[in-house]
Amino acid sequence: MWIHPLLSNLNFADISKQVFQIDISKPVIFLLFVLLSLVLGRYTPGIAKLILRRFSPQRVTIIYDNLIEPIKNQFKIAGTLILISFSLTWVEEYKFLYQLIKPFLDLAVILSVAWLLSRLFRQFIRVYGVDLLGKFARDFDELILVIEAIVNVVIGFISILAFAQSQQFNLIGLMTSLGIGGLAVAFAAQKTLEQLLGTIVLYLDRPFVPGDYIRLPSVGNVPGGLFGRVESIGLRSTKIRTAAKSTLYIVPNSTLANLEIENVTMGKKVMVLLNLDFFRLLEDSEKALVEQVISESTNSVFGIDPGSTNITLASNSEKQTTRARVTFFILGSSENSIQLRKHLLELANEKISKELITYGIDFKMQEPTIYVESPVTI
Repeated sequence: MWIHPLLSNLNFADISKQVFQIDISKPVIFLLFVLLSLVLGRYTPGIAKLILRRFSPQRVTIIYDNLIEPIKNQFKIAGTLILISFSLTWVEEYKFLYQLIKPFLDLAVILSVAWLLSRLFRQFIRVYGVDLLGKFARDFDELILVIEAIVNVVIGFISILAFAQSQQFNLIGLMTSLGIGGLAVAFAAQKTLEQLLGTIVLYLDRPFVPGDYIRLPSVGNVPGGLFGRVESIGLRSTKIRTAAKSTLYIVPNSTLANLEIENVTMGKKVMVLLNLDFFRLLEDSEKALVEQVISESTNSVFGIDPGSTNITLASNSEKQTTRARVTFFILGSSENSIQLRKHLLELANEKISKELITYGIDFKMQEPTIYVESPVTI
């Protein structure tokens, strides 16, 4: 959109004349500032730490370790690109060079800042939002994933508007004008738009991905109990290879968007194995207390398979110690939900430790916690 007017206004005679009239000092200064930006950009996380120290000197280390340290590479990239963008002012008078570099640099800056904000919010909500949302809802882990998705959409939309504004492109005006013409197109291509909207719903909601085994109910031309492997998701339809006959079914996305789909592959279960070593032989009453504390703490984590918790206490008379072996299953429909529940499990482990210490029962938890994926039965 900005390239066409740039090329149409090019006068190569003027460009040649401008090249010979360039003051060599400013391009050299620009290159020096670019090199300086590459160096200073590496210290962006440190600059953020100094800013945090100014506002919260007592908790600066904790906040830095929780929020900035895990995403320090994104800070470095965004900081470097922003500094290079500031350096571009040295070649502003050279219109051709400036107009050639600026759109690409603006796009890079906006994308890097948007990615940084997305990762920063994700880190914030998973470190500090867990305790806050846990007070209002037990199944808050899925709520966190929904909040993250909404915030990412908002960040993406603002990024598009920011880039359009930086290029003096009236995106809102274009959307308004297209909205009037879009009504006429919608009536003429209602069926096609319905299929495209079904595709958008499938891509946003992600009820399945290529490679998943799914089962569909009997609706319209879809045979009852259709079970197969998703081969591809196209713009108009989804291809499903049946498990028994290897027949290929092509189902419109608009139909799938309105069906109740059973995703067998997403029925993931991860077995968790914890070992707690107590430094003395526990009495029967203490063993009962340990079982109660562990059961209450693990059951408080939404996503643990109810009734799967198994606690075995074994005493070692020779070493005068007791070991508690705890096993249970974590349920999750995606890798993100599994990882989030593992984080919640770490919080539950801290809760177990604090409660047992208050009863005077000291122990050591063996590291690392063992996670074993349970295969899905097809």
